[in-house]
Amino acid sequence: MNKFTTSIPTKARTIIQKALQNKRYELLEPEAKELIGDFGITTTRHTVASSIKEAIQAATSIGYPVVLKIVSPDISHKTDAGGVKVGIKDDEGVEVAYEEIMKNVKKKMPDARIDGILVEEMAIPSTEVIVGGLRDPQFGPAVMFGLGGIFVEIYKDVSFRIAPLEECEALDMIQEIKGSKVLKGFRNTEPLDITALAQTILKVSNIMVSLEEIKEIDLNPVLVYPKGVKAVDARILLSRL
Repeated sequence: MNKFTTSIPTKARTIIQKALQNKRYELLEPEAKELIGDFGITTTRHTVASSIKEAIQAATSIGYPVVLKIVSPDISHKTDAGGVKVGIKDDEGVEVAYEEIMKNVKKKMPDARIDGILVEEMAIPSTEVIVGGLRDPQFGPAVMFGLGGIFVEIYKDVSFRIAPLEECEALDMIQEIKGSKVLKGFRNTEPLDITALAQTILKVSNIMVSLEEIKEIDLNPVLVYPKGVKAVDARILLSRL
């Protein structure tokens, strides 16, 4: 059954138009997560805070432990700038992490514009995969899938398809990589939700076909559970039309 749909959520279109009007060609992480969430992809719960008080309120609402990340149009690699703190367990930890992130960023990138601090849930660890989209000059929109960690970095264990996809093609992408047995239950581990993973691949296909302004999508990692999946990080690049 073909899962492709031409409907474009209004929020997604607004996010892209706002970025392009401001001459930004990489969405901020909360924007990217809001966009993919609009297409039905589950992400970590998150809030952007502009003060320590707001960050503590957000963390309390989301529930500990949480992760704090810098939000800046001038910082793509947050970790390199000292802009990420993980495993924060209480209000005091939020205050310390918030202050350290601000101090690190101002020291390493003093001219960077800061839009706030992203407070998000610390997802329960599970098998990591990558789901991506790219716009090839010759073939148009395409989708990529692979297992996370060393499978991608060392073995280049990935699969590609031209978009739009049907469900059977998304399942084929999952099955054809060498590490697919990890998803099926390996050495007494519980089988993971391949159906939900295939739907996530289809949704990325839908995004790439529906929004021509998008040049590249990188959902890395996506955590796959026995029931459901969750995108922990999202990066979206826009074309310079």
